[in-house]
Amino acid sequence: VQMMGKLIDDLLSFSRLGKKELTSSKIDMVNLIWDVWNELKLSNSERKIVLEVMDVPDGHGDRALIKQVYANLLDNAVKFTKHRKEARIEAGGYARGNENIYYVKDNGVGFDMAYKGKLFGVFQRLHSAEEFEGTGVGLATVQRIVHRHGGRVWAEAEIDRGACLYFSLSRKE
Repeated sequence: VQMMGKLIDDLLSFSRLGKKELTSSKIDMVNLIWDVWNELKLSNSERKIVLEVMDVPDGHGDRALIKQVYANLLDNAVKFTKHRKEARIEAGGYARGNENIYYVKDNGVGFDMAYKGKLFGVFQRLHSAEEFEGTGVGLATVQRIVHRHGGRVWAEAEIDRGACLYFSLSRKE
């Protein structure tokens, strides 16, 4: 019943994303990442999880929605490293052309790149719900938010060697 309630809440949030008006401003991405991380650490205090934040260029967009992007990406990194003695997560970014590229990388279970096309679909899970909790809406939410900002999302991974999820935002000078 709790899982069904969470699923309904996630779907409602997902459906509202297309209607929410964007409030665009400059975003200190490093600060945003640490805000999200500090919240995640509270709910995972029993685990040894290390976050390294590399250079991350400031972004431009709706801070609340970009915070949701990082919340989903960092939560996934924490989730998919749960079988590691020490979870190592890295967040970073760089400028390329007219966009900023941001990433979250982990040393978790990874996935088979043959299934990368399913990664950002609603209810598309590459791991069983018994092994890793979740509703299958998180990365679809990430994609919808990033697309609303005019960006793109993609991933790279290897089975049992971790994953790196990327998103881009237009550069604003």
